[in-house]
Amino acid sequence: MQVAPFIAYLVAAALFIYGIRRLRTPETARSGNTLAAIGMVIALVATIFVADIDNVLSAGEISVGVVVGSVIGAVAAQRVQMTAMPQMVAAFNGVGGGAAALVAVSEFYRVEALGQGQETLVSAIAVLLSVIIGTVSFAGSIIAFTKLQELALTGSVTFPLQQVVNAAIFLGILLLSANILAGGLVLSPLVSLYLILGASLLLGVLFVIPIGGADMPIVISLLNAFTGLAAAASGFVLSNYALIISGTLVGASGTILTRLMSSALGRPLGKIIFAGIAASGGGQSEQQEDREVNDASAEEVGEYLADEAEKVVIVPGYGLAVAQAQQAMRDLVETLESEGKEVLFGIHPVAGRMPGHMNVLLTEVGIPYEKLYDLEDINPEFDDADAAIIVGANDVVNPSANDPEVESPISGMPVLTVENAEHVIFIKRSLSPGFAGVDNPLFYDTDKTMMLFSDAKQGLQDLNEAVKSG
Repeated sequence: MQVAPFIAYLVAAALFIYGIRRLRTPETARSGNTLAAIGMVIALVATIFVADIDNVLSAGEISVGVVVGSVIGAVAAQRVQMTAMPQMVAAFNGVGGGAAALVAVSEFYRVEALGQGQETLVSAIAVLLSVIIGTVSFAGSIIAFTKLQELALTGSVTFPLQQVVNAAIFLGILLLSANILAGGLVLSPLVSLYLILGASLLLGVLFVIPIGGADMPIVISLLNAFTGLAAAASGFVLSNYALIISGTLVGASGTILTRLMSSALGRPLGKIIFAGIAASGGGQSEQQEDREVNDASAEEVGEYLADEAEKVVIVPGYGLAVAQAQQAMRDLVETLESEGKEVLFGIHPVAGRMPGHMNVLLTEVGIPYEKLYDLEDINPEFDDADAAIIVGANDVVNPSANDPEVESPISGMPVLTVENAEHVIFIKRSLSPGFAGVDNPLFYDTDKTMMLFSDAKQGLQDLNEAVKSG
């Protein structure tokens, strides 16, 4: 390799690493993202000068591809709502996995069908890994996107012997891979690779469709790690150092994040992958109609907050994001603090369906980051809190998760212990269960809980006016 491109790759790798390091805190995250993006531009330009593609694509054609991709990415980033960020991450992650798989397929075709270059055992293994992992990531990410966007396959989709079918498909992929490595003893290598491609697509779909509820953020993180590994494998195929380094960074960071999130939810990763959280939903509506709740008005809640509450803990959920109620939340916080109240926020690891999603929503409207507490830090604060205000959340505050006598899809999941506060206030449209489909017994504790039935944004606005006049 020429010296200049090699140095460019080193600079790009350094920017990737330093950029990821700066993503650790909100204060430096924006600059970290910019530095990593600059590193990617450097790597891209260096690759264009190094790669021997003059006989395939002209400089003009390459430029068109770069411009088209840049425009699509820029428009998507500008127009996507923050509430749809998890879907966007899933979609872009899928595109990355698919691209890595296609690069490996094209390289394999160039060697096998066109007879250009020589295939070694290492390159063949790298091709297979890139195709399998990248295709599974692509198909799984698309299914995750449709679930989050509620386009299709919402909830948990299962069928008899599902894990047996998945195991059989995976075994078939291994046998086809062995056939390729053996030089095509049964089927030609190209046919085997195309069969692997199809089987991996099917496996990716079947891998994700049974997973739902609170496990979806973990699955997105895991698929992100898959895409990184597929990209790293493609880097070995193309002998591209920048691709190897960036792919390895994504794979490693995604794996660490996945393990941290599964630990935060108290669910082993194996259980998430092979079981998932199913929506239990059905049959609860009739029970809800027969049970009494404390249906409180904004004036009643506002009077309590103004006259009696001194310490308030707010728990935001995905309903807050959907209603675009961040600014209304900020206004309420300012009003409460102007009345001398202490206000803190409790952020569950899966609030907003993606790690850090809720933190970004709140800090964007000026809520100080030091007011945002993680689950293990905020739970002790509920013991002396006068009020816990839950806005558009259910699963993450459901005490049945810690009830050993109740078997539910969220059993064992660490939750925010809002029931320890003196009063619990839900701002919610209805008594409908959360994403995991599990009813919350706190709704029916009429001595402790006040239910303010409203859209999150309107409810917060009404509550803010009530506190001011209270």
